[in-house]
Amino acid sequence: MVLSVSIGSAALTLADTWAVLTGAGTPLQQTLVLELRLPRTLSAFATGGLLAVAGALMQVLLRNPLADPYILGLSGGAAVGALFAMLAGLAGVLVSGSAFAGALLATFLVFGLAHGTGSWTPSRLLLTGVVVAAGWGAIITLILAISPARQLPGMLYWLMGDLSHAGSPVPALVLLTMVCGLVFPLGRSLNVLARGALQAAALGVSVRRLEWLIYVLASLLTATAVSMAGSIGFVGLVVPHMLRLVFGNDQRLILPACALAGGSLLVLADTLARVVIAPEQLPVGVITALLGVPTFLYLLYRSR
Repeated sequence: MVLSVSIGSAALTLADTWAVLTGAGTPLQQTLVLELRLPRTLSAFATGGLLAVAGALMQVLLRNPLADPYILGLSGGAAVGALFAMLAGLAGVLVSGSAFAGALLATFLVFGLAHGTGSWTPSRLLLTGVVVAAGWGAIITLILAISPARQLPGMLYWLMGDLSHAGSPVPALVLLTMVCGLVFPLGRSLNVLARGALQAAALGVSVRRLEWLIYVLASLLTATAVSMAGSIGFVGLVVPHMLRLVFGNDQRLILPACALAGGSLLVLADTLARVVIAPEQLPVGVITALLGVPTFLYLLYRSR
């Protein structure tokens, strides 16, 4: 995060950055760090942490390492809800609330259609999520087609993942901290649920209540991330899987680690987005897709 605040089209040394953070530095340096770069870096950290924790929860719930809010259509549902709110002229909390409603609707659609009258299978779930995500993509295209021309550039850039207008990172950081604090005591139950619903029920876990909690938390985390930074993909897929390779499958370790590693990954991606073609900026979603698509294809190849 310190490197991200220091690097940009106007370079600062680490000593300059540290001086600003400790209350010194020139007025120009203070404006650059405290008003421009630091809020964006904290927003990137919060967004990445939210998406990674949401991805880890989805993978526990569905017992599928390929589950991810972006691939399963939750991000698309949240984006549709947020775009409808923008089109109606709403702002602030109402946009976030609409994004949450869209993510929750997408969750119910994917899980309900994938379950049907039988049980979940990885291939059925993945196919259902891809189809639902494609449906959300069609609705997004329709919204863009009927939107006023003056709103289109902002909507398009936001859809690609844009942290330049993310707003205050404080609510997202508070939510991320609260969710990690909430799920940490549930680590044992989540570990058992990851082995199967029948096993969890036999060991005394309230499976239905826990599943509903994960539904709501994953939707809330995804909606908050989407309303802050637009649709950013693959963070929730790559981070939990890589951490399991290192730490195993203990959710008491994985979930807090996802918050830290997901935030760090998106801070790195946003830093690259700012400096690759500086002073122009790339959407951060482009960078995460370039990292995530090869990883997803590799995981899909291994799981065949």
